[in-house]
Amino acid sequence: MAAKKGGKKAAKKGGAKKGGAKKAAKAAKKSTKKAAKKGGAKRTPNAAFMKPMQPDAALGAVVGNNPMPRTEITKKLWGYIKRNNLQDAKERRMINADDKLKPVFGGKGKVSMFEMTKLVNKHLK
Repeated sequence: MAAKKGGKKAAKKGGAKKGGAKKAAKAAKKSTKKAAKKGGAKRTPNAAFMKPMQPDAALGAVVGNNPMPRTEITKKLWGYIKRNNLQDAKERRMINADDKLKPVFGGKGKVSMFEMTKLVNKHLK
């Protein structure tokens, strides 16, 4: 009876090795696909996003008065929101405006993150 148990274990181990080889082959395929995507032509940034924009006085109080691309303005705005803990605790998509952000948000006390970008664009020249 002991011989049968040993035989079953050996059969299980052999089956596990075959399954493992299949998984390794699939993982290798996936990694080569990802490498092919990364190795291809790099995406060029959109010139409209990279053009330096001048923030007005209300937005300048939050992000600074120097001309910078929209992407940089958004990063600085999010940095300000995180530093001052202005993201709503329950509904993370909402931003609670403090005294500096209220003029940027058109006097609103609470704005969604999607609406925020639309409102910020009004303050760029």
